[in-house]
Amino acid sequence: MLAALLLISGIVSKKSLPYAVTFSTGVLLATSMLHLLPDVLASGLSPNKVFPILLGGILAFFALEKFAIWRHAHHHTGADDAPASSIHEATHHPHHAHGHTGSGAVGILIGDGFHNFTDGLLIAAAFMSDPSLGWATALAVITHEIPQEVGDFAILLSAGWQRARALFWNGLSSLASVAGGVSGYFALEHLENAKPYVVILAAASFMYIAIADLLPRLKLEWQGMGWHAILLAAGIGIALV
Repeated sequence: MLAALLLISGIVSKKSLPYAVTFSTGVLLATSMLHLLPDVLASGLSPNKVFPILLGGILAFFALEKFAIWRHAHHHTGADDAPASSIHEATHHPHHAHGHTGSGAVGILIGDGFHNFTDGLLIAAAFMSDPSLGWATALAVITHEIPQEVGDFAILLSAGWQRARALFWNGLSSLASVAGGVSGYFALEHLENAKPYVVILAAASFMYIAIADLLPRLKLEWQGMGWHAILLAAGIGIALV
């Protein structure tokens, strides 16, 4: 979260954002496939239980994102048959989507707060399963939040918010992850059997974000391909360590 705030504050050049996405992709894929899922299988759950839940989680995250995209496009076009180009522009290039209303900006903050709360819950479940797993999960969450927070900040600015106000409320929304972590700790403390299933959902979340959101962005990057390869490997290596 600190890295995201530094980036959107202008201390870190926005030109470095594609490289942050590359690093995030490596961390997310390695954490989900080389840490979370192996640990769940080692806990005693059979593959026949783990992988159907993983599949269901990925499809659920797809459905949630699909609904969010539809709602976003419908909100700004006022029509159910919004052209695909306008939907793509509104959801994948938020810094070009001007004219957001005040209620729309508040909706962004509420949605982001819920997302951050869920992240905190996943981190708590991972730490309660294994501290090393918790640190790997926390790193994966932080890295994928960088492009997410930058996009949200751009949307708030396009809604006419002042830079300081947008930064303050975006940071406040991020604190929902702390609430999620604390709630997850006390709730899961009494639900020992639920921890592996929450960790599976964390793996599904990371895999979906990396494959559906981050890798498609990287396919369009042609500059600094050597650096992208190095940062992808670095993300995987750090998750392994």
